[in-house]
Amino acid sequence: MRILLTGGGGFIGTALAERLVENNNVVLLDTNFDHNAFAFSRLKGHRNIEIANIDILDASKIREIARNAQIVIHMAARLGVHEVIRNASYTLDVNYIGTSNLLKAVSVNSSCMRFIFFSTSEIFGSNAFNVVENGSSVLHSIQDARWCYCLSKLAAEHLAFSYFREKGLPVVVIRPFNIFGPRRIGENVTRKFILNALQNKDLTVYGDGTQIRAWCYIDDFCDAVLKSIEVEDAIGEAFNIGNPNNIVTAYELAKKTIRLCNSGSRIVFERPDFIDIDVRVPSIAKARDILGFAPKIDIDEGLSRTVEWFKEHLEEIRKCLMM
Repeated sequence: MRILLTGGGGFIGTALAERLVENNNVVLLDTNFDHNAFAFSRLKGHRNIEIANIDILDASKIREIARNAQIVIHMAARLGVHEVIRNASYTLDVNYIGTSNLLKAVSVNSSCMRFIFFSTSEIFGSNAFNVVENGSSVLHSIQDARWCYCLSKLAAEHLAFSYFREKGLPVVVIRPFNIFGPRRIGENVTRKFILNALQNKDLTVYGDGTQIRAWCYIDDFCDAVLKSIEVEDAIGEAFNIGNPNNIVTAYELAKKTIRLCNSGSRIVFERPDFIDIDVRVPSIAKARDILGFAPKIDIDEGLSRTVEWFKEHLEEIRKCLMM
């Protein structure tokens, strides 16, 4: 099949592409293929990979590239708390208008068998423990730019489902809960902790470190996404994808990272300059029942694999992040 991955140069995009590339024609759409996960993947030069250096806001080019796609996995977005706060208007444009551009293009494509939209666990707000898919989303103060990301994703969810209801587009919504693993070199706490620990630098924990997260290893996450392509009953549904067995506080994550890196780093506490999320843990009962999703990798094994990858590529990553 012809499969279009927007945000295809990123951490999740390259992981999915590596799972799909041997038996499909995979188009990776992104604006960066030099300083992200793609640069560390085995995809460059592969006979089944097509690179599309296209901005998701360029509607005419999006129409052209999406014309014959049979599977579309839409991951392109602006993310990262500090990046969102600095560029709130651009975040809203990319996350909502970019999604609108793609939906318009794909809706006239009769060959599209699945449109998978990546939303966010942040739509559930600051205290999300064992949340289910039809739970209430939370709307926050417009005075706080930190929430532009989740609001743009929530609006885009509504837009995607409107295309499902009104035009019959086979939409599936995925809400990732803290995905981690090798090659995640964008803004992310696991990357920051591991890189600092490997260099014996301080690990900064915001607030008192009691923020709770459930971490899902990238291989488990990709299993769920691929199932959402295969399972017909997934169409028209939203799924929380994470691993509620991998619950740790930010402080515990820092301690685990130091231990696995055999590091002399200290943990320091800093007052955050943004509103943080206290608890983020999904219920995955729906994904288990419909997709057969059953995450297997525990937090220690996943972190160990990730640490070993960062050790192997430490100098390359440092150079990449300085560019």
